Amino acid sequence: MSNTKNTEESQDSQESQDSQDSQKSRKQTDNNTSTKRPSPMEVLRQARGQLAELTGMEAESVSSFERTEDGWALEVEVLELERVPDTMSLMASYQVELDPDGQLTGYRRVRRYERGRADARRSGGR
Repeated sequence: MSNTKNTEESQDSQESQDSQDSQKSRKQTDNNTSTKRPSPMEVLRQARGQLAELTGMEAESVSSFERTEDGWALEVEVLELERVPDTMSLMASYQVELDPDGQLTGYRRVRRYERGRADARRSGGR
């Protein structure tokens, strides 16, 4: 009977250890998930949404996107003033900065232009 009791205690102890190991593994997975950095596409979506919320203007496109030492830097094109014909609408480029988690830390308008106008070409000597 003593051997049976020891065997049962050993099995209970092993089951308890397995349960604790399983809980630790789940906690580690949860911690890794919560600290996971957003993907570039998630950052783009977040940036567009946050800029729209702050400015009231929807982003039409993202013309540049790069990772920086401090997070992310984007240049976003927005419609500032709709006109008829559409080619006369006023567009703007906004430089947007985000932290590594994709949270907007700052923005500023760097350019304003008519939708139908191309940038003036510059050559070296002119």
